Amino acid sequence: MTTSRLAATVALLACALPLSAQWTNRYQRIGQGHHVYVEGYDFPTYSVGPTYPAVSADGATIAFSARGWLWTMNAAGGPAHRVTRSAGLDSRPAWHPGGRRIAFVRDDTRNTDILEIDLSTGAETVLVGGPAAQLDPAYSPGGDAVYYASAEGGDLEIYRLDFASGAKSRITDARGLDLRPQPLADGSVVHASKRGGGDEIAVTDANGVRRVLALASIASLARPAVSTDGRRLAVPLPVQSRTEWALQVMDVSGGPMTEIVSGGGHPIMPAWGPGDSIYFSRADRHGVFGLWRIAAAGGVAEPVTPTSWDWKAATTRVIVRTQITGVDDPVPARLRVVDKDGHPAFALGHQSWLDGQNGDVYTYSPGVLEFEIPAGEYRAVASRGFEYLPGRTQGTASAGGVTSATLQLAPVGGPSMQDWYAGDHHFHLNYGGQALLAPEALVPMMRGEDLDVATPLSANLHTRRIDEGYFGWTRTEAPLIQFGQEVRSHFLGHTGHIGVNTLYWPWYWGPGYPVYGQDDRSNVEALQQTRKQGGVTAYVHPVTVRAPFGGEAPRGLPLELVSDAVLGDVDTIELACLWSDELGTADAWYRLLNVGARIAPSAGTDAMVDFFRTMAMGTTRVYVRVPRPLTMARYLDGLRAGRSFVTNGPLLHFKVAALEPGETVPTSTGADVPWELTVATAVPFARVEVLVNGAVVWTRDGARQAGSQTYRGEVTAPSGGWIAARVHGGTTEWPAMDSYPFAHTAPLWFGSAGSMDPAAASRAAKELLSALDVAEARIRQSYAGTETPVLLGRIALARQKLQSLAR
Repeated sequence: MTTSRLAATVALLACALPLSAQWTNRYQRIGQGHHVYVEGYDFPTYSVGPTYPAVSADGATIAFSARGWLWTMNAAGGPAHRVTRSAGLDSRPAWHPGGRRIAFVRDDTRNTDILEIDLSTGAETVLVGGPAAQLDPAYSPGGDAVYYASAEGGDLEIYRLDFASGAKSRITDARGLDLRPQPLADGSVVHASKRGGGDEIAVTDANGVRRVLALASIASLARPAVSTDGRRLAVPLPVQSRTEWALQVMDVSGGPMTEIVSGGGHPIMPAWGPGDSIYFSRADRHGVFGLWRIAAAGGVAEPVTPTSWDWKAATTRVIVRTQITGVDDPVPARLRVVDKDGHPAFALGHQSWLDGQNGDVYTYSPGVLEFEIPAGEYRAVASRGFEYLPGRTQGTASAGGVTSATLQLAPVGGPSMQDWYAGDHHFHLNYGGQALLAPEALVPMMRGEDLDVATPLSANLHTRRIDEGYFGWTRTEAPLIQFGQEVRSHFLGHTGHIGVNTLYWPWYWGPGYPVYGQDDRSNVEALQQTRKQGGVTAYVHPVTVRAPFGGEAPRGLPLELVSDAVLGDVDTIELACLWSDELGTADAWYRLLNVGARIAPSAGTDAMVDFFRTMAMGTTRVYVRVPRPLTMARYLDGLRAGRSFVTNGPLLHFKVAALEPGETVPTSTGADVPWELTVATAVPFARVEVLVNGAVVWTRDGARQAGSQTYRGEVTAPSGGWIAARVHGGTTEWPAMDSYPFAHTAPLWFGSAGSMDPAAASRAAKELLSALDVAEARIRQSYAGTETPVLLGRIALARQKLQSLAR
């Protein structure tokens, strides 16, 4: 590339950076990074068991959150007594020094406010509200003010509200996220701080001078708790290079840390109690939280389990059964139950999640599941993947009684899905979330989502290798599970590797990473290693913008996607993903297909199922046609061959001249070729289209309601290339959790796989050459001072091939 052309391309780099088109955040946009991390790491977590313990100043009583309400209990254990009873979700209690008031966070799944409850009267007062997120209240040692984290300035910063004057003052003021204030008697505040250079536990004094006490890379769960005498603090921190976390104790003045708890789950949400003890919450291997206590000096942690639950109101039990219409036996399902006020119900022994797209708390039922709720009206909704309509019911449950409810899941219709198997090929079992899950925890999720195949990916969380110990773990009976790897060169693009038995090293490299930041290393090393093992490769969540080729220069493309695809080193592209834009990804994929790249579509949610706040695994998925019996090897063969379609809701059955996706259509140029498309869907969608070489050749309005519709037509065969069908657009509703409905078939090729129409190939090649220009300019800019013959050599080879097609 000439110097003048390089300079012009560098000038356009600002336009080439991606704009987010991932799932729609329900809460206020906070900070500059991925909002899924802000919500997943920094917003409250809820469970049927205790979370966020807080001990009264006299050490006699502990408050905590459970089932989305606040409860109190004797600090030594005993009956738990419900304190709040709203429709919202209540958590993160903080005791006033006087012992009769508790400040807490109330969450309506769109906003969080800070309230205070008077324990004598039950009266609630909003301390800090408004449109901005408010989190983490803590009273001053004298009780004359409340400290909290607020996003009113766009980031999360620490504020102080003086009760006497009503004056509000800002304690921290820097780009980033400051959380969990712990005020000291001298006016200083200990807090967690996330500011890009690492996550910190810091202390900010009354003059605004900040001092770092501890530093860790992506310490997602690090929240300090200061001892009652103000001399020490407890904080959970990640164990380097591992998935686990440990509870550490250190002096407020700084210095070395002492580990007192690790293993058995993440010891998080610490609070100091009487007798120099520390309470904390910890989830079991199935994601259900419990309350624990340990001496500050260390030793053996002991559970502090409520002996009973005093709801302060009459309760009832509702037993919910889910079954397919016309079938007597119960079936697993995703399930949501709410009481008369709309407050979500939590089932004993079951992990719960909050769907960040729709704002619903859900769990998984094995087919029959019991809930305890306040007596009165209730509503329930169940879903099971995309092949069934959600089942709904409502009723009234009497106090002290047992009510049974059955939810019918009716098939959506359309052709049989026999021999079509659903897979999610990009999600994470553990990724810095509140729970530390075992692989077996995936089975009830998969059964509830009617998911046949799952390939959770081990991946780095900056420099920590998450789930490395589970790599190689497999399940060979249905549903099938096999761990893969996400290789995460942020700079060049993330790649997925499934069906492999050896990890690729290093897990990460490129600008922004330590040690390997200037490595002249191409993604093709990992891609080729996977192919040698018989695995399947993918570029994952590749495009986050709607029109990557819609500006002066291509934008939002992984830097090596084009060169790796054009040179034939990519098996699949993650066309459907919660983190990226499906139409934008398709826009890039079409151009690659048009230059003869034989790349099949794949799908993955990129959900972190150890988070409380995450969309369900399988809510973007790929269906692959596989001859029975189903095995992982047969499934991967079908995925690689493109006998598939991807979806986040609608089901597609597409035939061209009686042939299906992944096959070739033997025809001559100009011939009329018949096609047939059936769309069966549980969610409405806006448009249905047939495309030839990326151009829409037939379109109709979509479905306004659930059901099945068949369309037929003819296309004129081009001299080469491909044909596919897609649906897209509309609003999201259960069971979907993506930002808009979308489904797309794999292509059928005209004549032979990888054939090209000369005009379409020429146009695509010219646009892809522009993408290579952007990639080369960014590599030269970011690797300034480092020779990169490997990276630039790959671009040169791809450019040579594209230039011949462009001519």
